[in-house]
Amino acid sequence: MSDPSQSEQNSEGERPQTIFDVVGADGVTRLVAGFYGRVRTDDVLAPMYPDADFAGAEKRLRDFLVYRFGGPATYIEERGQPRLRGRHAPFAVDQHARDRWMGLMDAALSEAAFEPAVSDAIHTFLGDVATFLINRPS
Repeated sequence: MSDPSQSEQNSEGERPQTIFDVVGADGVTRLVAGFYGRVRTDDVLAPMYPDADFAGAEKRLRDFLVYRFGGPATYIEERGQPRLRGRHAPFAVDQHARDRWMGLMDAALSEAAFEPAVSDAIHTFLGDVATFLINRPS
């Protein structure tokens, strides 16, 4: 499985398979729904989301992951470049919040039941992004 951000062709002149090729929109939707189902009741993360914006946050994450994993660029068309650090700056993201986010995402990833190589690639990518978004000391 290739890094979905790369568009090079392999030695046979074919585009490497992306995460989106394997899981599709339905898989990304299942993952994100499982994650936000947990966030809504989480004592650390739920307070970061206004109640009226859970559906919007779910759509934004779904669209971002679809785009990042090699699917349609709806996220870019609607919101422009991700600028994740800037978009998350208003929220206090410390190591504890990052670890909780990853714990809930890992549970959703397990529930989504993707093949191991896909789950590993998603976990690695999201772990790197979550660490990058830490903006407060613990």
